[in-house]
Formats: sequence, C-alpha cells, structure tokens
Amino acid sequence: MTGQAKAGRPNKLLRNLNAKIASIPMILTALVIFVGGTFWTVFYSFTNSKLLPRLSFVGIDQYERLWAAPRWVTAIQNLAVYGILSLIFSLVIGFMLAALMDQKIRFENTFRTIFLYPFALSFIVTGLVWQWVLNPDFGIQAVVRSVGWTSFTFNPLYTPEIVIYGILIAALWQGTGLVMCLMLAGLRGIDEDIWKAARVDGIPMWKTYLFIVIPMMRPVFITTIVIIASGIVKVYDLVVAQTSGGPGISSEVPAKYVYDYMFQAQNLGQGFAASTMMLVTVAIIIVPWAYLEFGGGRKRG
Repeated sequence: MTGQAKAGRPNKLLRNLNAKIASIPMILTALVIFVGGTFWTVFYSFTNSKLLPRLSFVGIDQYERLWAAPRWVTAIQNLAVYGILSLIFSLVIGFMLAALMDQKIRFENTFRTIFLYPFALSFIVTGLVWQWVLNPDFGIQAVVRSVGWTSFTFNPLYTPEIVIYGILIAALWQGTGLVMCLMLAGLRGIDEDIWKAARVDGIPMWKTYLFIVIPMMRPVFITTIVIIASGIVKVYDLVVAQTSGGPGISSEVPAKYVYDYMFQAQNLGQGFAASTMMLVTVAIIIVPWAYLEFGGGRKRG
C-alpha cells in the first residue's frame, strides 16, 4: 500500500506545472537581461572601451583611475553624507509621523494623503520645485529678507560646503511620506492588547515604543531600510534637476558620474568600472537583508 501511495503521488517537479511554465519567460528575462547585463558590465570594466565596447583588456587600470579621480572621491563622500543622513532622518521623521497618525486623529486620511503626495511626483519635478524654493533671489531667503530680516542667509544650493544638504531636504520632503505609510502599516499590525497591558503596568508610552513596539516591527524596519538604501545608491534625478552636480563638482554623485562618462565623455570602460562599484554597494545592502529575511528566519524556525 505504501508503494502504491508513493507511486500515486505526483513528482515535485510536476506540481503546479502550468505556473512553472508561465514563469519561464520571466526567468529567462531575469537571466539574460539582468544577470547577463551585470556580467557584461563587469567584464568590460576591465577593458579600455571608449565609444563602443572592445576587447582591449587593461586589468584594473580603470579602477585605479576611478579611485584616483577627485570627482569620484567627491561623489562617494557626498553619497556617504547624503545616505547616512537620509536614512536616519527618513526613519525618525517617518516613524514619528506614523506614531502621531496612529493616535486616531481627525482627518487622518487627509493628512496621510498630504504627506504621501510628494512621493507621487517625479524626482525631476521635486528637484525643480526645491531649486526654486532654495533660490536666494526669490526663495526662502528672499521671503525672509522681505519681512525685515535683511541679514538672513539661506542658499545651500549655491554653497559648495553645504550643497548636499540642500539636495537632502528635497529628498526627505519627497520620501518621508512613503516611510510614514510603511511604519503606519506596521503599527496598525500591533495587537491592541499589548498597548492595554503596557498601560495597566504603568509603562510610559516612549518605553512601550522603544522596547516593545519597535522590536516587533523589525521586518517593517528592515524592508524600509532596504527601500531607502536602494534609492540612496541610485540618486541622480534630484542632483541633475537642482544643481547638475555643481557648484563645480561639489554635489557630484556616483550615478551622475556613470552617466557622464558613458554617454558624454564616451568612456565606457570608466563608466562600467563606476557601475561595478555601485553594484558592489547594492550587494552590500541586499545580501545582509536577504540573510536576515530568509536565512535568519529559517534558523529561527
């Protein structure tokens, strides 16, 4: 009977056969376009390709030239400052807004729409809007001076030392609403009995959030961090719309460096090398996330 039962069971490979067949085009697309394109980029980053790819290998010369370029070093420094501050402020502001929304305030839907609306705009539109807002001739500085504070100065986009912070302001304005919605969804998933038990035990609200609620929202935080980090690595539109990398190269970022070298300087080898370094950065973000979400989860199970 056991042999007959085993013989009657469908093979694991044949289960959900229709779904597996339907997924073949997607799998082939991922392998050919994404994986294949990635290997192609890394491969040609070791060549001296200019306008067109060519098999003229130069070893790691492109990478040595990349890290010796002041423009690339500035781009990495800007990305580090922008990335760290963007991650911290997005999480803090987004969580605080979500915590306020979770208090069942009046007109919650209206406020949620207002906060989320900037995320519906393209980065180009956001950049142009904030370029106008931060313009010293008719933006915030001009408005404040017009009411009598003539010594007030606020022109980050025209000051090389702080230009990256002007870009950060626009990024936070656009992205914080999405973080708020993700956090709010996580908060709404917390059992109401936990809040009741905390109030009965006399635990202050800030301790309830810090030691009970936030640890329970770990998956939400991990997913949110990955979303924010992936946007940080590929930031390009805001920079182009607000400063075009200026003043000088003070607001340069890696994605703009790649674009300029591949399509303007016609130096594919250098652009591929910079792209590969960006790929390494993404891998550093994705691999720990995949381990925490899948590898670590299996061990706990």
